[in-house]
Amino acid sequence: MNQFWENQFVQSAAYYSVVILCLVVFLAIFELVTKYKNWEEIKKGNLAVAMATGGKIFGLANIFRHSISQHDSLVTMVSWGVFGFLLLLAGYFIYEFLTPTFKIDEEIQKDNRAVGLISMVISIGLSYVIGAGIS
Repeated sequence: MNQFWENQFVQSAAYYSVVILCLVVFLAIFELVTKYKNWEEIKKGNLAVAMATGGKIFGLANIFRHSISQHDSLVTMVSWGVFGFLLLLAGYFIYEFLTPTFKIDEEIQKDNRAVGLISMVISIGLSYVIGAGIS
């Protein structure tokens, strides 16, 4: 059975499956902390929400990329991925806190593309910093 789990294809499929599951769970958590419904807004054509959500997806995928490349076991990889997600989530709250003159969620919901773009870049940028810490 060990030979089965050591197969590169099996390991890749396992990492892929677990990361997809984690992405779904983490995006659901992001959905809970935002004041808008991501997928409803995207369906309406809200580009700011699409950019912010895309940044979160890219950021999470980048965190898991670093986690996969640096750790041998699936459990360790997931643990670091969860830790990275928590840091990315903290970054979201810090971004909201550092802009007291307007509410990030409200601006993104109003399709303020400048705020959506900055939100996307923050998620992606933080994921690189988090990934470097995982490495």
